[in-house]
Amino acid sequence: MIQWVMFQMGGIGPMMGQANVFYRYFPEKIQPAIDRYQNEVKRLFTVLNDHLADRAYLVEDYSIADMANWAWVRTHSWSGVEIDDLPHLQAWVERIGERPAAQRGIAIPARPEKADDVVKAGQSIIQK
Repeated sequence: MIQWVMFQMGGIGPMMGQANVFYRYFPEKIQPAIDRYQNEVKRLFTVLNDHLADRAYLVEDYSIADMANWAWVRTHSWSGVEIDDLPHLQAWVERIGERPAAQRGIAIPARPEKADDVVKAGQSIIQK
């Protein structure tokens, strides 16, 4: 289990973070950087997909390893990486996403209803 948590901490998280920066946030589109990080994310996703080919979860039972990795993998499209060709990973993302606790977790904090609410929430955080 610890190895899969470290996989998230040393691979999935940092690589998706970099993919997000270059794909979504960096003001200049540097295609070699975007490609590098999206390709590495896809490689890591393929490792997960292959591991999940004959099991429902990363270790014997649902664990913190699944929680840690799922929290990132579920946002794959935000990084510009699709998982349509990774059926075991897709099924795992859906399986965990159906869990009531996972659904509650992604609802915190509650999403603002309107753009004005997002601005107000941001200002509130900055003022604190």
